[in-house]
Amino acid sequence: MNALELSKLLELSMALSKHVVGQDSAALKQYSKTLIFSLNQCVTADAIAVLSGDKQALTILASNGLSEDAIGRRFLLKQQPRLNAIVAADGIVSFAHDSTHPDPYDGLLLAQENRLPVHACMGFKLMLPNNILVVTFDSLRPESFQSYSDTYLNMLSNIVLYQTQRVQESITFYNQARAHTTIQPPKMEKKHALVGESVSMQTLKAEVELVASSDFNVLIQGDTGTGKELVAKHVHQLSARADKPFVQINCAALPDTIAESELFGHVKGAFTGADKDRLGKFLMADGGTLFLDEVGELSLLLQSKLLRALQSGEVQAVGADEIRVVNVRVVAATNRDLQHEIKQGKFRADLYHRLCVYPLHVPTLTERLDDIPLLVGFFLEQLRATLNVKQVVMDKLTLTKLLQHDWPGNVRELEHCISRAALKAKHQQWQADIIEIQQIDIPIKSTSEMPASLISGTPRSQHQVSMKSAVEGLQKQLIIDAMEQNQMNWSAAARQLELDRANLVRLAKRLGVDLKKQFG
Repeated sequence: MNALELSKLLELSMALSKHVVGQDSAALKQYSKTLIFSLNQCVTADAIAVLSGDKQALTILASNGLSEDAIGRRFLLKQQPRLNAIVAADGIVSFAHDSTHPDPYDGLLLAQENRLPVHACMGFKLMLPNNILVVTFDSLRPESFQSYSDTYLNMLSNIVLYQTQRVQESITFYNQARAHTTIQPPKMEKKHALVGESVSMQTLKAEVELVASSDFNVLIQGDTGTGKELVAKHVHQLSARADKPFVQINCAALPDTIAESELFGHVKGAFTGADKDRLGKFLMADGGTLFLDEVGELSLLLQSKLLRALQSGEVQAVGADEIRVVNVRVVAATNRDLQHEIKQGKFRADLYHRLCVYPLHVPTLTERLDDIPLLVGFFLEQLRATLNVKQVVMDKLTLTKLLQHDWPGNVRELEHCISRAALKAKHQQWQADIIEIQQIDIPIKSTSEMPASLISGTPRSQHQVSMKSAVEGLQKQLIIDAMEQNQMNWSAAARQLELDRANLVRLAKRLGVDLKKQFG
């Protein structure tokens, strides 16, 4: 090695050693950003990425030179031969520019034109106690990495490994101290990961991690399509019950005639049609977690029966004399305002307090607009495998259009919208290796395309404003208009805006809508 290469390696080591390890769940992500910045000084590449995962799948922690939606993608190693080769090998792995293996970032590099495939690629893995980190370098120029000697690259990877192990140890010690235990939490399946880095999602993730370590009952509240079931699975997978059953039941599809049997089971001959014994959901979930989805739909009769089970931990199958004790953690979810339902006499206050030991609020998509690029990337990677294509990408103008939409159906609506668009794009571009979703494939109206009557009250400015500020300004004006048209009646205004009343009140409060001052 020459003096310049030695100098670069020394600077890399010093930069990484100076990194201050954060004391939160994003500590490794922050370190990854520092790592990429330092590696950029050592290796010239169009894109550098740090990925984390296991021997089945990897996700991007941080990147430089990749499109926004790349971050949300989950790369299955069995579908990504280059990443699989890097994970399986020791040391640096380089791929020839004419390698037949597809690059996971084909169509995702910001430096490219016309969606050209990547020409040069190399990477190495870092084996850590609880996960695997992979560092990749990509370039559109075939000869980009040929000037670096094996000795230089091996020393570079060793420095990164040593410093990364130091950071990982610090994060582990902090987590153990916070939990007052030396037992590591079980690994969570990546398919149930909560995608999002917005402030509201970071808050939710922190709350989930906190309550998961306890045995408290949890009430998850949020609009339809926000991902309440995903949050429930996340709570279970981060808990000490992760290796026990996760049993769910849709309370909205639970008629009174069979509800008791569904919840507590029955014995043979208990009623007409009971031709054999049946375990109820409580017994099936013994030792684990019972997820009661749409709990606000339960009738008052079922609420009283559920309350007895929660109070005593005892269940009795229909037609049985024996009472059995179960150890079940209950996680419930609803899109209703249960406190309002209590005032209306539709929900029992005592059951509410049994369920709502620890409440969690799942934000609407309009409360986390910054997460849309990540969610888009996550869905596109799933669609790549589903549609059996090399890559599915989205142009920047289309992504901007998604950011401008109101998303009344939340994350679920976004997922379905992208799925339909990807299918259309594949049909139109059936000969292409890289399928690109364009604006014409997304049949939604952005706020800028709405009728002037809806946005006439939105303040206009001579200077540019952020997308978030523009959307919030429109939301604020819509709420004020709806309240004025409905004589300050929250319920009527919520129906007009097609929102849940509690969510409307919460959104108005977050936006700073001062109705007393406005109309008082």
